[in-house]
Amino acid sequence: MRTVTATVTLTLAALSLIPLAAHSADDYATPKEAEEIVAKAVKAVNTDKATAFKEITGKDKKWIHLDLYPVVYGMDGKCLAHGQNEKSVGKDLLELADADGKEFVKERVELAKTKGKFWQDYKFTDPVTKKVLPKSAYCERTGEMIVCAGVYKR
Repeated sequence: MRTVTATVTLTLAALSLIPLAAHSADDYATPKEAEEIVAKAVKAVNTDKATAFKEITGKDKKWIHLDLYPVVYGMDGKCLAHGQNEKSVGKDLLELADADGKEFVKERVELAKTKGKFWQDYKFTDPVTKKVLPKSAYCERTGEMIVCAGVYKR
């Protein structure tokens, strides 16, 4: 009887660990996918800006992939479309700082002025885990806009 009880106890203990590993690498976007969604969003905003902004901000399924979503800024730091936070749209985010105090939108605007296409590191809240994590965003300037999408470093 003790062997059965011990086996059941060990089995239940092992099963209780399963939720800790609920997310796998397949649940998160890759840097390549970030570059692809930015290219797709650049094309969309250059084709029909109003529709693209509405779809991105409305979380249309074609703009959300796992934890990946596009964000569009004006060269003045104003948020034009945001795939996770519609409350940001229309706001001047130039002085928005991450958990370490880095003004990442201001840096993004400066990088867009000189590089056109770039990767940028900062920290941001992960929509899957709701935790602040290191993130790398791929961004491209198109006209007077910057289109970005980022991957979280896990």
